[in-house]
Amino acid sequence: MSEVERHDFDVVIVGAGGAGLRAAIEARANGLRTAIICKSLFGKAHTVMAEGGIAASMGNVNSNDNWKVHFRDTMRGGKFQNHWRMAELHAKESPDRVWELETYGALFDRTKDGKISQRNFGGHEYPRLAHVGDRTGLELIRTLQQKIVSLQQEDFKESGDYEKRIKVFAELTITEILKTDNKVTGVLGYWRESGKFVMFQAPAVVLATGGIGKSFKVTSNSWEGTGDGHALALKAGGNLMHMEFVQFHPTGMVWPPSVKGILVTESVRGDGGVLKNSEGKRFMFNYIPAVFKDKYAETEEEADRWYENPDSNR
Repeated sequence: MSEVERHDFDVVIVGAGGAGLRAAIEARANGLRTAIICKSLFGKAHTVMAEGGIAASMGNVNSNDNWKVHFRDTMRGGKFQNHWRMAELHAKESPDRVWELETYGALFDRTKDGKISQRNFGGHEYPRLAHVGDRTGLELIRTLQQKIVSLQQEDFKESGDYEKRIKVFAELTITEILKTDNKVTGVLGYWRESGKFVMFQAPAVVLATGGIGKSFKVTSNSWEGTGDGHALALKAGGNLMHMEFVQFHPTGMVWPPSVKGILVTESVRGDGGVLKNSEGKRFMFNYIPAVFKDKYAETEEEADRWYENPDSNR
């Protein structure tokens, strides 16, 4: 272990998707020297698969929308198994986060009167998804990546060092969270190209490593989605909760093999697409929970009218 490469930081962020990059921006704003570690190339994160949009009760398309309705929709969609405090914070803060992304340079689609456009999505009572065509995730990661670069440029102007407060380590895999006296002291990993070990000493570690999609034969997830963060947390003594709740996107390509796993964005249904079985029949009416029967359309005709006038139809 004498050949181990060593680094010291205030915060180590494992993962460079939307969550990891936003965490790095916040850490730097608080004066902390921050390491961003990504398993593949910088900017190549699964965030790009969030094609449809960002849920935020901005009320740009329907002024009846507000954070309380968003919160209710979120809790109801999760059958009230959600962590209610997280759902509440998400509903309250998401409009500010969308506007923040605009200040970073994100280019959202607009309505005719110049507001950020919002589209329908499953489970949302009102058009709520701020979007950039069908490539919102790509714009999100591009914007945050460029923000990181601009902050590094600011640091260079002040100190002559681009990496004074944020340093990116690409193509590096973390294998263990280090602890001393039951306190986190850093992480250990290796360079993917050379296999050389790297140790990061830091009093704080943020895990933003994505999901476990590659556990399944058919998935839209990229090869990085192997549950690294789950394993790191478990080995370090953390508790894993609700592991049975894996989010499955309802539409995607399965055949031919060349397109297996390609996502069919949810906005297709928000814009009027319907699900049919092998006999060409719409079948989702059969799966509406009894407690919500009065909230949803009972016929195809009524469902189709909702797209034209959601306030007067179910």
